[in-house]
Amino acid sequence: MTSGTIQKEIASCCTEAVTKVIKEEMDGCLFSILVDESRDISIKEQMAIVVRYVNKKGQVIERFLGIKHETTSEALKMAVVQVLSAHGLTIAQLRGQGYDGASNMRGEFNGVQKLIRDENPYAFYIHCFAH
Repeated sequence: MTSGTIQKEIASCCTEAVTKVIKEEMDGCLFSILVDESRDISIKEQMAIVVRYVNKKGQVIERFLGIKHETTSEALKMAVVQVLSAHGLTIAQLRGQGYDGASNMRGEFNGVQKLIRDENPYAFYIHCFAH
């Protein structure tokens, strides 16, 4: 169980199982995303993506979708689209987006929020007040 290969295989299996549950649970519903950037111990930028939605029982659910290592607005937007797509979600279903104060995320002209709103004007941007 200490082999790196085995650990990666177990993590991959867990990812597949959780992704399947999220896809089934969301099944075409509208959602919002919260994306936060930070640096890891090796000073490498990473972006965590969380989805928030209301399930069929009326409960608000938050699910971690993934981590990406990108920095430019366009690359970040594509990373968000890729993570959503991997979970059977589209930008068309997106109704809210929240980011930290970084200009590449919140930028009025070239930020991720603007690039996504160009594709879906109903994906309203709200600054994350925890930052």
